[in-house]
This record gives sequence, structure tokens and C-alpha cells, in this order.
Amino acid sequence: MKNPFKNIGPGTLVAAAFIGPGTVTVCTLAGVQYSFTLLWAMLLSIIATIVLQEMAARLGLISGKSLATVVKNEIQNPALKVGAVVLMLSAILIGNAAYEAGNISGGVLGLETLVNTAVLNINDFELNLWSLLIGSIAFILLFLGNYKLIEKALVSLVILMSLSFIIAAISTTPNISEVLKGLFIPTVPEESVLMIIGLVGTTVVPYNLFLHASLVSEKWNGVADLKAARKDLYISITLGGLVSIAIIICAAAAQQTEIKNAADLAKGLEPLYGNAAKYLLSIGLFAAGITSAITAPLAAAYVAKGVFDWKVGLKNVKFRMVWGVVLVLGVLFSSIGFSAIEIIRFAQIANGLLLPIIAGFLLWVVNKKNVLGNYVNSKFQNILGSIILITTIILGARTILKVIGLL
Repeated sequence: MKNPFKNIGPGTLVAAAFIGPGTVTVCTLAGVQYSFTLLWAMLLSIIATIVLQEMAARLGLISGKSLATVVKNEIQNPALKVGAVVLMLSAILIGNAAYEAGNISGGVLGLETLVNTAVLNINDFELNLWSLLIGSIAFILLFLGNYKLIEKALVSLVILMSLSFIIAAISTTPNISEVLKGLFIPTVPEESVLMIIGLVGTTVVPYNLFLHASLVSEKWNGVADLKAARKDLYISITLGGLVSIAIIICAAAAQQTEIKNAADLAKGLEPLYGNAAKYLLSIGLFAAGITSAITAPLAAAYVAKGVFDWKVGLKNVKFRMVWGVVLVLGVLFSSIGFSAIEIIRFAQIANGLLLPIIAGFLLWVVNKKNVLGNYVNSKFQNILGSIILITTIILGARTILKVIGLL
């Protein structure tokens, strides 16, 4: 009781990662277009996230190895091993660069709702200074290489983000019975399937599985801390889910169909609920951008560390080079005029391709006794995991087909 935050850690970083601008944007569109009717999809997404992240955390804590390391070590066929390594490395790096651009762009949207756009002109080249600011904050925290400092910074930002969105949702005074109906009575309105796909895809984030498996060993030591790791996970993901639900509730209150992202939502709520709603939502979006801008490069570096068996810490040059490349690409793509919505959409394509593969790898290794001993999946966990895997395959295929115009 002396320190209630003692066991808060990796789970909060995972929540910080999945509550990024992509999630904020998708939840905003879901609320504007379908009011409370798709809240059940978010609830199921939260449950799926908890199931998969628990497997990843258990794997990292019991084996003491990262997900990438375990997958590489357990594949015996040389050709398949090389293929898996190339797939994990390239997909995570490319996918996280796309996520990073969307994260920074989303944070910029939040800032630009409160202050004017700041652009630096270099000949014919325009550079968004707010992108540089967010990238610089992420760079400083990552470069310092202190896990406890990163953890404290992200926990603080997650609390700020959570309070911003939840207070904004409460201020809209939603109809509680309608909210409960939306949460627990699944309905699929006409042409809402792709929105449901988006809610699942933006919550169950593949790079979080790598990140969580790696981070638990930074915070805890082995089997004795499994209970604490699970408690941290359950609380953090549930809090992240409440934030997503709060955003949907805010958007449902806006009653305007021209809203395309959270920045529009902040402006749209201002006439109805005053300046407070605008500031709360904008600060929340800014915090969401920064938290995800830190975790995406960090996850990519941990994947590279596991794939190449680097016995290095956060301050190692090779580790820094990986997250540095992802961060620089994110800043560049977000600052040279690409649409934030288009960047987020591309990140969702990467998610659709990657999630079923990574979820399949995870489900496979958490059933191997030589890796987890008596802590392998139970039958119930395998049933849940299999349902989630099949669902991600279907949803991933639907997402990709929709984006390329075949659906």
C-alpha cells in the first residue's frame, strides 16, 4: 500500500502503444457513424488483447527470452528459420515505421487544434516543426536509455491521456442504458463490418506482443512475479479499453458526420460542451501520439535484439540505431505533407498482414513444454487463442481487400 504504482509497468507501456492516434481516429469514426452500437466490438477487442498479451508476458517472464528469440530457436528447418527471421524483422521495421508516422501525425493534429501550424520552409521543402518536436521528445527519452525513466514518462502520459478522454466522455452525459446496450448486445449495422475490423485491428497490435515479452524481464524476475505481471496487464489493458470506449462515446455525442478524426471531433464538440472538451480531446490526442511514438521504435529495437541475439542494453549503439531509423522515418513521413489519415490507413494494412502471422507464432511457442514447462497454455487458453487467430486471419484479409479496392 506504500507504493501503489510499484507493480505498474510493461502493461501500461502496452496500453500506451495501442492507444495511439490510429485507435483514436478509428474510435472517433465509429462513434460518429454508428453511435454506441459498436461498443461491443471494442469490448471483444480488449478481451482478445488481454488473452494474447498474457501469453506474450508469460513467455517472456518464464523463458527469459524475447518472442523473436524463441520463435527463431524453435524453428529447426534452416530455410524456414531464415524466412521467419526475415519476415519478423522486415515486417516489424516497415510496419513500425508506418505506425510511427501515424503516431507523430496524430500528435501533431492534437497540437494544431490548440495552436497554429508551424512549418519551416527550406527552398521548396516544408518541414512541420510540431513533428520535429514530438520526434525530439521521443528521441530524448529513448536515447537516455533508462527503462525506469521511460516507464515513468509513459505512465504519466497514459494517465493524462486517460483522464482527458474519460472526463470528456463524462461531460457529454451519455445515455447509460444505451451505452450498456451497445457494450453487451452485439449488433452489426449496415456497412459496419469494415469499421468492426478497424476497431479490432487497431487494438490488437502485433508489435505489442514483441514489446511485452521483452519488457517483462526488465521489470520482473521469473515465475515468482507472474501474478504481478498479470495484474499489471489486466489493469492497464482494461484502462486502455476504457479510453477507447470513452472516445467512441465522445464521438457519438458530436452528432456530426463530417468529422474525420479526433482533431475534428475536438472542434465539433466545442460548440456543444465549451472550450473544455476541445482542450481535453486535443491534449489526449497529443499524449496518445507521444506515447505511441516512443513505444513503436522501442518495439522494433527489441525485435532486432531478439533476432540477432544481441546481449545488449538500451544504451547500446546497435539498439539505438534500430529505434533511431524507425523514429527518423516516422518524423520524415509525418512532416513532409502526407495525410495523417492515409498514413494511419497504411499502418492498418501492415497490421492486417502482420497480426495473424505473429499471433500464430505466439500460439505455437506458448504450447511448447521445452520453452514454458508447466506454464504452457491450458485447453481454454488454446481455444480462446485459436478463435482469435482465425478471426485475425479473416479480418486481416478483409482489411487488405478493402484497402486495395477488391471488397
